[in-house]
Amino acid sequence: MEKKRSSFSGQFGFIIAAAGSAVGLGNIWRFPYLAAGDEGGIFIFVYIILTLTFGFALLTTEIAIGRKTKQSPLTAYSKVKKGFGYVGFLACIVPTIILPYYCSIGGWVFKYLSLYLTNQSHSAIDNSYFGNYISGIWQPIIWMLVYFGITAFIVISGVEKGIEKFSKILMPILVVMIIGISVFSLTLKHEEILADGSTVVRTGLQGLKVYLVPNFKNVTPQFMLKVIMDAMGQLFFSISVAMGIMVAYGSYAKDDTNLIKSINQIEIFDTAIALLAGLMIVPAVYTFMGKEGMQGGPGLIFKSLPKVFDAMGMAGKFIGAIFFIIVSFAAVTSSVSVMEAIVSSLMDAFKLTRIKSSIIVTVYTVIAGIIVCLGYNLLAFNIPLPNSAQPGQILDLLDYISNYLIMPIVALSESILIGWVVKPQYVIDEITHGKFKFSRKGLFVVMIKFIVPMMLVILLLNSFGIINKLIEFLSK
Repeated sequence: MEKKRSSFSGQFGFIIAAAGSAVGLGNIWRFPYLAAGDEGGIFIFVYIILTLTFGFALLTTEIAIGRKTKQSPLTAYSKVKKGFGYVGFLACIVPTIILPYYCSIGGWVFKYLSLYLTNQSHSAIDNSYFGNYISGIWQPIIWMLVYFGITAFIVISGVEKGIEKFSKILMPILVVMIIGISVFSLTLKHEEILADGSTVVRTGLQGLKVYLVPNFKNVTPQFMLKVIMDAMGQLFFSISVAMGIMVAYGSYAKDDTNLIKSINQIEIFDTAIALLAGLMIVPAVYTFMGKEGMQGGPGLIFKSLPKVFDAMGMAGKFIGAIFFIIVSFAAVTSSVSVMEAIVSSLMDAFKLTRIKSSIIVTVYTVIAGIIVCLGYNLLAFNIPLPNSAQPGQILDLLDYISNYLIMPIVALSESILIGWVVKPQYVIDEITHGKFKFSRKGLFVVMIKFIVPMMLVILLLNSFGIINKLIEFLSK
């Protein structure tokens, strides 16, 4: 049993680890395809507003709860108020559901990285390659295990020597590479001969305009609802709230850490990386594939981008390798935090050592991860989901349960707990800690008491398709 709770070495260690958790597949993979599909600038504007208000309130709440209680999510909420232990249970269930399918997706990223490192990238441009790969049996499982093995090794190494050390090494490298490819993406130019014999020229700067400048032509109430719900869902992914991670990381923050300064820096870092990820991807895809290529959805980096890299010639092979290294780094920093939320919960609840807790999580994740991989072949079956017109597989079902059902319930419960039961002063006292200023205190109080609960109720109703049906009814 660990007598002394582990902690980050200082404020920078906490910031870099929390930022590493926030900067994951949500930023590099999910943000660009949502921005591309939601008219670029409109989505970005809504996302930034929500980050500074909705996301800020939840991030502040969870980090403060973690440091105040010095507990992981499974046990922290009952320490805040008896009767709210269920919030901790649900918050711990979320990463437990997410980790196996996140590692499966991480395995896909590793597989594509291997194609670029072994000069086999040309095979990835085939439209059927991605589908054929994930519907295979052994390769997806092997790559999932490789990916999870790296994640588990870092978590087993501990808080300071594992998570913090790993984040300090990889995050600066990741930032430099993202900025480099983003700049390169803006210099691209492509000429295409159309069927009628005319020539069209597209550039990265034109793609930048498509990415950043709002297009209000297609704006309807249904569209704006979709953008807001997409941005809110992205926030859960992006800043790692409502899944116990920030509670766990907050519990490792030292008492002399300026939390509000750290939270501000995490917000800035996370948003900047998300915007740069879109800048890295969207102009390049637009240059070589036009607006049609930007509608790739979740398959954007696995289907559209390999074609873009191939069109770049020899330079594309190098850029493609760097890109998938970036995605790999970002994915691992996040899966480490997801696993840590579960491991720390078992350690605090059952007084287990880190090694024993990690072994339990490893056995579960390997079994569940294999089941997720087999969901595209031996265990494949169509699952109708309320939030999608297309039926899903096991991975889609797990994603729906965790991200569209449990996470909003966790966030709603903690907003009620802090906003109305123990009152916002509980968090304010921990944030200020007697000497620090809380510059957005008024905003926090209004958000956590009124706006956040209201928005989460709407998000939950939308998860069942109720809001869209209501809008359709009122517009008749």
